[in-house]
Amino acid sequence: MAKSSVAVVGEGRLADELLSLSRERGLDAARYDPSLTEIPRAPLIIETRAPADAEKQRVLARLDGLLPASTVIVSSCLGAATTSLAAWTKNPERIVGFATFFPIKHRRLIELAAGMKTAPSATEAAEEAFRALGKETVRLKDFAGLTFPRILSLIINEAARAQEEGVAHAEEIDLAMRLGVNYPQGPLRWADEIGLDEVLAVLEGLERETGDDRYRPAPLLRKLVAAGFVGERSGRGFYTY
Repeated sequence: MAKSSVAVVGEGRLADELLSLSRERGLDAARYDPSLTEIPRAPLIIETRAPADAEKQRVLARLDGLLPASTVIVSSCLGAATTSLAAWTKNPERIVGFATFFPIKHRRLIELAAGMKTAPSATEAAEEAFRALGKETVRLKDFAGLTFPRILSLIINEAARAQEEGVAHAEEIDLAMRLGVNYPQGPLRWADEIGLDEVLAVLEGLERETGDDRYRPAPLLRKLVAAGFVGERSGRGFYTY
């Protein structure tokens, strides 16, 4: 993969980490603010916003309008299926979804999903980009959150319900999961590391796409995000930092 071949559009830790990893792997990558006051100059763009909200729609539509049709846009599909994201653009064949959670340095695998109109060449370019970053890739069916983020978000959501219902405190829930099933860390502590807003984006996306009540976010999770208590980066989530 040639130098100057990746541009990261986004703010926050995942965007920063992708930029750092790209440079560590010898790519002359650049990060762009979502305001897009500067036009990204690269054949492949990685867009990192998780919630499938009006801001993400604005960013994708603007990228689609600014960039040559040959530019591939790899967009976080934590909060919506790739087909839904691509519907916000005039060139849906260039949109590829990816799903992962921060920190990406701990993830050996990046999950990808093509939309119904995604060109095979775009998916191949996304695979090549992440392999250049030292990651393995897998192609999955087009759903919000794909697999690892989806399953982990459901576990976190159930842990949040257990805390809210008074079954146990956060520390006790995490201890039970670490020692009981050998989790690397408890689900609530893990959620704070990821960012509660990203976990919420996955659950809301699945609830919206499927209509299935099992994805309904725990009220406590919604309240914490609404208050701005999204975990480590804000100083408070399920724990205080």
